[in-house]
Amino acid sequence: MKKLALLCGFVWAAASLSLQAGETTPEFVEGTTRVTAEEIIDLVDAKPDLVIIDARKRSDYQKGYIEGAVNLPNTETTPESLAGVIPSKSTPVLFYCNGVKCGRSVESAQKAVSAGYTQVYWFRGGIQEWEAKGLPVVKP
Repeated sequence: MKKLALLCGFVWAAASLSLQAGETTPEFVEGTTRVTAEEIIDLVDAKPDLVIIDARKRSDYQKGYIEGAVNLPNTETTPESLAGVIPSKSTPVLFYCNGVKCGRSVESAQKAVSAGYTQVYWFRGGIQEWEAKGLPVVKP
């Protein structure tokens, strides 16, 4: 049974990252609340303890990120790494990546839900939507 669960996890992970040309991420990720760029602004105001996680690889993060975001690439997202950046399983957490053609935040958000986090938000539009709407990006 453990082998089957592990195999399913690998298949799912490969599927979430192997978006083919023209494919997009799902409309919703089970166990999460999907938000838009404008809703993130409201969320930050309403939930001052919100943890924002940029699930992109480090080289993308270094090109610019949403203020306050912690870089935790999807490939490094584990129950232990999540616990290192999110104070408790009831702390609100938001995941984003490059946008609708990037599966990194999908994978990270699913890992958080599986690990028992209860207030998981997913920004499907990612940094692409954020920048397209003229919202500020931190550039190191």
